[in-house]
Amino acid sequence: MPSASWQSDEGLRYCPRCAGPLVAREIERRVRPRCERCGFIWYQDPKVAAGTLPVTADGRLVLVRRAIEPQRGTWTYPGGFMDRGETAPGAAVRETREECLLEVEPTGLLGVYSYATSITVVVVYAARVTGGTLTAGPECLEARAFGVDELPWGELAFSSTRDVLHDYLRGLGVAP
Repeated sequence: MPSASWQSDEGLRYCPRCAGPLVAREIERRVRPRCERCGFIWYQDPKVAAGTLPVTADGRLVLVRRAIEPQRGTWTYPGGFMDRGETAPGAAVRETREECLLEVEPTGLLGVYSYATSITVVVVYAARVTGGTLTAGPECLEARAFGVDELPWGELAFSSTRDVLHDYLRGLGVAP
């Protein structure tokens, strides 16, 4: 395969080891960025995010309306990227606290969601609300608890948002 200049989704065009140019090469049956100078191959690993679907004592589902891109103004469950040194459940609890000021206790894994069109792998837990006051955090326009029949299906942020809600409702024996 002929070489071609490489620019990643993150804008990386040069080797993180020697600053040589990254060039698209077929390696291990995939096109990968490889440094022409030192031979470094950059394996573009996915990003891991974690979140919760908080459930109130009366069975309502907490969603947040995003104040940031991507998908500003749409609804999703509280979540975000994990930091090194965090566990997935710990990151999910932290993100929930940051986005809607609720304390939650994960009650079970809802699922792990990944899509060929996204670099993000999302780990989502069902969670029981144990404290706090439902309030939009700095990255949210609004935080709200919805009854099953009130969910904003036409305003959901991501495929994972829809899939998480479907999986949760399927577990309840409720068809969306």
